[in-house]
Amino acid sequence: MKTPINRLLVVLYVMLSACEIQAGNLRFSDNRDLEKRVAQTLSRMTLDEKIGQMLQLNIGVLGEGSGDQFRLDEKKLHEAVAVYKVGSILNAPGSMAMSPQRWREVIGRIQQVSMKEIGVPCLYGLDQNHGVTYTLGGTLFPQNINMGAALNPQLAEEAARITAYETRAASCPWTFSPTVDLSRDPRWPRVWENYGEDPLINSVMGSAAVRGFQGADPDNVDQYHIAACMKHYLGYGSPRTGKDRTPVYMPESELREKCFAPYKALVEAGALSVMVNSGSVNGIPVHASYRLITEWLKEGLHWDGMVVTDWADINNLFKREHVAVDKKDAIRIAINAGIDMSMDPYDLDFCTLLKQLVEEGKVSRERIDDAVRRVLRLKFRLGLFEHPTTGGGADYADFGSAQFAAVALKAAEESEVLLKNVGGVLPISKGKRILVCGPNANQMRCLNGGWSYTWQGHQADRFAGSYHTIYEAVAETFGKENVVLEQGVTYVGEGRYDEERAETVAEAVKAARDVDIVLCCIGENSYTETPGNLSDLALSENQRNLVKALAETGKPLVLILNEGRPRLVNDIEPLAAAVVNIMLPGNYGADALARLLSGAANFSARLPYTYPRHQASLTTYDYRVSEEVDKMEGAYDYDAVVSVQWPFGYGLSYTKFEYANFRVDKSHFNADDTLTFTVDVKNTGSRAGREAVQLYSRDMVASMVPENRRLRGFKKTAVLEPGQSETVVLTIPASDLAFVAPDGHWLLETGTFRMQTGKLTLEIQCDETRRLSR
Repeated sequence: MKTPINRLLVVLYVMLSACEIQAGNLRFSDNRDLEKRVAQTLSRMTLDEKIGQMLQLNIGVLGEGSGDQFRLDEKKLHEAVAVYKVGSILNAPGSMAMSPQRWREVIGRIQQVSMKEIGVPCLYGLDQNHGVTYTLGGTLFPQNINMGAALNPQLAEEAARITAYETRAASCPWTFSPTVDLSRDPRWPRVWENYGEDPLINSVMGSAAVRGFQGADPDNVDQYHIAACMKHYLGYGSPRTGKDRTPVYMPESELREKCFAPYKALVEAGALSVMVNSGSVNGIPVHASYRLITEWLKEGLHWDGMVVTDWADINNLFKREHVAVDKKDAIRIAINAGIDMSMDPYDLDFCTLLKQLVEEGKVSRERIDDAVRRVLRLKFRLGLFEHPTTGGGADYADFGSAQFAAVALKAAEESEVLLKNVGGVLPISKGKRILVCGPNANQMRCLNGGWSYTWQGHQADRFAGSYHTIYEAVAETFGKENVVLEQGVTYVGEGRYDEERAETVAEAVKAARDVDIVLCCIGENSYTETPGNLSDLALSENQRNLVKALAETGKPLVLILNEGRPRLVNDIEPLAAAVVNIMLPGNYGADALARLLSGAANFSARLPYTYPRHQASLTTYDYRVSEEVDKMEGAYDYDAVVSVQWPFGYGLSYTKFEYANFRVDKSHFNADDTLTFTVDVKNTGSRAGREAVQLYSRDMVASMVPENRRLRGFKKTAVLEPGQSETVVLTIPASDLAFVAPDGHWLLETGTFRMQTGKLTLEIQCDETRRLSR
């Protein structure tokens, strides 16, 4: 049975007032009680027990079956825990979601054996990446790329809080989230797992997620919160080839200034663990980099959290990267680089080989103790020694509730981006006849994307039958008698993301002739990681041909882009009267879209990445000014002179906003100052709406070629009625205007900075050059 959207609308939305966003300054406190307990436990452990704590196994090696049909093999469980002293388990059986009850049974049994045999609880981890990915009946939110588009950190925090609650309801205390890689290459198959291409947005939204996951005190995570694991440290989102797990080549100054920034912010927000980039940066595999793991992260940030590998990535040091001669050598390199826990999903030989390395003096006992101390510290912070299991009963009565669903709907509404609306074709008036077509029109898989019930998300329609597809949501909103479904192009069920059929295009064109407006739902099917690699960024030929055929009918055409990364649409965009990019909005994304299309809700989201126009013209908004080649047309170009389809930060509304009185409290400043900017924003249109105010800077002359612009702050207004105004205040440390020089040091130079919000600009002057410590 479908869940009527009007049932959700009677639930009061959690009031999430906009807030000024800057990364916090929280550091872990010196908790003597905690450190004493860690030291006491460590002192009682044998070398075998210590090494076992450093291994994480896949649940699949401990039993048979998938999902709720999974059954633990007691003999295998005993071998792993009692013999090898394994300290952590991950993943869903067969990479398929289970019910909360079944999770409690499986994790509960693992904890019983672990506490009996070792006296140390197991640390169970899941990729709960946009809600409870692997827990049936829970809440799925829009993917992180949508949350970045929403520019509402309180929504990100609330979504993470709900995810933590529902994850603990299934007795799991740890999630491999949030992802803050920076989506700097649109070809990359994990664009959608991040908050976009900008370091500030990833820092702010990722920090909000950390607070939501872990609660107010990272030293004492309660039974309703979980440990966050920021990933994938470092530079993962900028592969030269655009393909997953391939090398990154980047100046160290850019690596530190942009890629490192979100991890620094999340550490300051209290993040308890980190997962490492599977690939290499400038020729050095990150899993082998003492400089990046130990010097930059652990020592540089005085961070006492835990570092875990990604899937079997120590093996890749000798199998793929060829920096080690065999697995034993790879373990030596990775552990000495600073890895604390090896996600070695299928093999127990990690324990045997690491013990040999210790006995041979190739890995010191001090390094082992440091790693295990970090593992134990995390387990104590999570309260696992006192409460190895959680969930069940009245304590988790809100699991899968209408209250949580309302937040997911709100997040979807705030994250879908209106990119084009010629002649006010949107919103659609009631009573109009509508054709809903395209491969993304009538399935849940493409709305959710990867990490949805399964790894690739390909079986989402098995589990999400109670939610609305785009067709179903539009039919419910505009009346079934007014809505026709004829897809024209379809995906192949649970097949590869790029498998399509184009057998009914003629039928779709015929149906278009009998309606008033056409909604063509196009984009991508679900994927993640390497299975999502591509060699052509253009939208598929089948889908582009469908759009061209529909355009021949002369009916107003609305393109609904439902995709994990920006696929090229330059040949079909001119044929459309309107374009909406919904990205991957989750189970309530279609309901949100229908409300936006009808005018029951208004658009307020902004593009979290640069949408490219051409295959050979890929760039980001913060390009260096010497890269400018041709003037871009259109509003909100912010003086950009590179050719893109739509710029970063772009998005339309059904109403209009006017900016006035842009000012700053200091026209001259130095590195110690704080700068406060204010601007008056007025709704001059005819509909209520929210405006996402963005503050940009440009260093006019610098000792390095300056960037076109950088986002320095953002804030969403309250809902403004027509004629209503709000004074928006954005405060930034003046040191944020510094850059990382080629020598690796932060540098703030004298000179002029142009600040911009909307189309308004002002200039401020730095009076002192200073090298900064940050």
